[in-house]
Amino acid sequence: MAITWDFSPTLFTIGSIEIRWYGLLFSIAFYTSYALMKYMLKLENKPTNKLDTFSIYLILGTVIGARLGHCFFYEPQYYLQNPVEIFAIWKGGLASHGGMLGVLLATWLFTKRNTEYGYIGTLDKLSVISASSAVLIRLGNLFNSEIYGKPTGSDFGVIFTAVDELPRHPTQIYEAFSYLLIFIVLLFLTKRKVFETPGKYLGLFLVSTFSARFFIEYFKVNQSLFENGMMLNMGQILSIIPILFGCYFLLRK
Repeated sequence: MAITWDFSPTLFTIGSIEIRWYGLLFSIAFYTSYALMKYMLKLENKPTNKLDTFSIYLILGTVIGARLGHCFFYEPQYYLQNPVEIFAIWKGGLASHGGMLGVLLATWLFTKRNTEYGYIGTLDKLSVISASSAVLIRLGNLFNSEIYGKPTGSDFGVIFTAVDELPRHPTQIYEAFSYLLIFIVLLFLTKRKVFETPGKYLGLFLVSTFSARFFIEYFKVNQSLFENGMMLNMGQILSIIPILFGCYFLLRK
């Protein structure tokens, strides 16, 4: 009853250049983010002429933050001893919590110079966008056969042949489906302009996204050995703070 997953992470090669599913989906995530941000700015009759500049801020913030997050949240001892390896991003290793911190900082820097956008209001829009991007990134993880789940202990599950022959929880799909639902809800609420107070969409995004992440982590294989003896793994610990901030934005008047 198990599904065998034996897809290659490589889409195709051109000479020595390798095009991977993960990179393609990551690029599509940035493209759709640009289109969605432009759409939401037009809904509010706000200028879109600085969107290209903002996109550069976001790309740098996401990639740098996600890389540093992986290095210092999950393998700090190795990267502190081998700091040059931090720059070896082609070897893999990105953490979504670090990417979120990078986006927060990049948005703050951009809105500080372009005050007509507003920091919290811009984060409200990015909440919708981030949910859609998270779907594509988790599908990229699926093609890489990474961020997979624990064995199901039954005949049901997905067999990642790059890992072993055990049916496992497809936690990449669990997360992608959760984020897709969150994206649909946030987009619907945004189009209807349900919330007028800045920060409500941000709060809903933080609470729903990281609550889903917290729960799904119970089915995941830990990313680092030091997590094995912990009551909560690193992904769960890092999800608690965004949930609390989300509650604050939802409850404040």
